[in-house]
Amino acid sequence: MFPSFDDLISDAVVLALPMRVRFRGITTREALLVRGPAGWGEFAPFVEYDDDEASQWLLAGIEAAWLGPPPALRHAVPVNATVPAIDASAVPQLLERFPGARTAKVKVAEKGQSLAQDVARVNEVRRHIPNVRVDANGGWSVDEAITALRAITEDGELEYAEQPCASVEELVSVRAAGTGVRIAADESIRRAEDPLRVVRAGGADVAVVKVPPLGGMRAVVALSAQLADYGVPVVVSSALDTAVGMSAGLAAAAALPTLPFACGLGTGGLFVRDVAVTGAAVDGALSVGAVEPDPVLLETLAAPADRRDWWLERARRCHRILGSRDLPNFV
Repeated sequence: MFPSFDDLISDAVVLALPMRVRFRGITTREALLVRGPAGWGEFAPFVEYDDDEASQWLLAGIEAAWLGPPPALRHAVPVNATVPAIDASAVPQLLERFPGARTAKVKVAEKGQSLAQDVARVNEVRRHIPNVRVDANGGWSVDEAITALRAITEDGELEYAEQPCASVEELVSVRAAGTGVRIAADESIRRAEDPLRVVRAGGADVAVVKVPPLGGMRAVVALSAQLADYGVPVVVSSALDTAVGMSAGLAAAAALPTLPFACGLGTGGLFVRDVAVTGAAVDGALSVGAVEPDPVLLETLAAPADRRDWWLERARRCHRILGSRDLPNFV
């Protein structure tokens, strides 16, 4: 049964998690956690998202707390290290937070930074980790992307380049340019009305998917099956989730028939403190399982009252939107 709003927020907590480094332009990650009959769920759309888009994130949190995960096909999921747009000199210390990782995703195309800084950061990561991928978050033009990918691959291969440009048409052009680098789509899938459009257009070799913006774990599994028809593999990634949200990402990845690439589900190390103390990666993989937040940490990390009110009102609006939709997993 789809929960009423009163049931949804009866045990809700709003948190403010300090971060070790700036990521996506923020140094504090806010999230609303809800508890239902199946456990805990998370609602944490980035503040710039409108209510229609944010409602998908609420649906994902409700799915986790009221339905629980889909059946698992594996007990652990390989994960990549995540390297923000930091100076190359800071890379070794940051990578210490990702023990055993054999893959790293490196942020590039940061505003105010140069291609030379991107190349230096990627090359420093290569000194420590064998498999490297980059993520531009749509920050390059077509010409910039082609130039950058050729420069970055002068000293080593890339596993893939994630969202080098913003539009589907640009991704198609970059992919056709013959850089020798696989193109992965992220925003062109999770923020698109038609998640398959970029694949049909020939703009992606890999699909990066996130549980919250797609509306839940089951939605990720269903989309993965559709993408498989086009020969496009899936990488399940984090939306800078707390340990609660991360457990849903791991559960979705664990439910996929194939998982050829490490997933972007190791971002917990970017927080100074998380809502639960979870196991560290073993041989670059995280265990799959439910997360129970620590009551002391929930109290310690509680957001100020005005932010709690803001998040609850946002959740109310999104709940109202969901109530007007046909939700096949709920009656």
